[in-house]
Formats: sequence, structure tokens, C-alpha cells
Amino acid sequence: MNDELKSNSTQIPDTEPTTVRSPMPIWIIVLTLLLLFLGAVYFDHHGGWFNKQVYPPYTSADQLASYQPKSGAAALLAHGRTVYGTYCGLCHGNNGLGKPGQAPPLAGSEWVAKDIPSLAHIPLTGLNGPIQVSGKTWNLSMAPMGATLSDADLAAVLTYIRTSWGNNDGAVSADDVKAARAIISGKPSAAVNLPK
Repeated sequence: MNDELKSNSTQIPDTEPTTVRSPMPIWIIVLTLLLLFLGAVYFDHHGGWFNKQVYPPYTSADQLASYQPKSGAAALLAHGRTVYGTYCGLCHGNNGLGKPGQAPPLAGSEWVAKDIPSLAHIPLTGLNGPIQVSGKTWNLSMAPMGATLSDADLAAVLTYIRTSWGNNDGAVSADDVKAARAIISGKPSAAVNLPK
């Protein structure tokens, strides 16, 4: 038995085993790239970063982005559109064309193009009696819908009205509204060009 152990011990080499490097089979690389490509196609066809089940009723990422907060002038217009929809759109229409027998149009209205104190006077103090808008007489009553709005909110809605539906008048700042409030509170109708 000792002889057997001696013969087995002589067969074990004294050197460390080494590995032989062999190139990776090309089929593994091709298969990996093919699986990555198919995964990307699957990801794209199943919504990618936009999933219609997560973001209904929006149908695309571009449509969703149009409702995201903006900055600068775009933010002012987006905020003005929101305030307009809340306070003005019901009577004047979301398209600014007004509603027969209820409210005059704001689209193409000469009142929108007037100076800021004259324009701000209407939402701040309301309106009673006849008014000429686009050659038509409107005899109506409007509550002071803008009296409770902050200067920034009223400026946003006035800017939206002055730059929408074909109106090409300048933006209104919160400072403009603040100055208009001061004029109106000091001299309600003498300082502004309103119908008598």
C-alpha cells in the first residue's frame, strides 16, 4: 500500500495549474447584441418612457409636455389661460368669441387694445349698462370678477386676453395692475376711458 501512495504522489506535478486563454465565441456576442436590440424594440413598442395607461387621457409624450409648467412668458400665458378658464371662460367662451346675449367677444375687441387701466377697470369694478364692442351694443351686467384676484393673477389673465385669438397687444405686469388699482381707487371713472 505504501508503494501505491508513493506512485500516486509522484504523479502530482509540483507546478501550479495554469489556464489557457481562448477567444470568446462570436455567437455569444451576436446573441447578446440581438437580445439587446429586441429588448429595445419591445420597450419602444410598449410605451417606452410614456405609458398610455399611466397618463390618460394624454396620447403622447408631446401632448403631456404641453401641459407641464413652463417658465418666463410661456409660464405667464399658461397661468393666464388657467385663470381665464376659471373666471372668464364661462361667459366669454374659451375661444374668446363671447356668447350671444351673455357676454361680448374678447377676440378682436377694441377694449382689449386699450390702455391697461381702462382694460383692468372692467374686471376690477365690474360693468353695468350698455357697452360698444366690435360695432355691437351689449347691455349687460358683469360682476367684478377680478377684484379678488392678486395683481399677478390679474396680470396673467389680461396678458392672456391681450395675446390670444388674434389680439396682438403687449403683456401686462403685476406692477401695471397695481398701478391700475391705484388709479381706479383714487378716481373710479374719470381716470379711465369708460362709457358713460
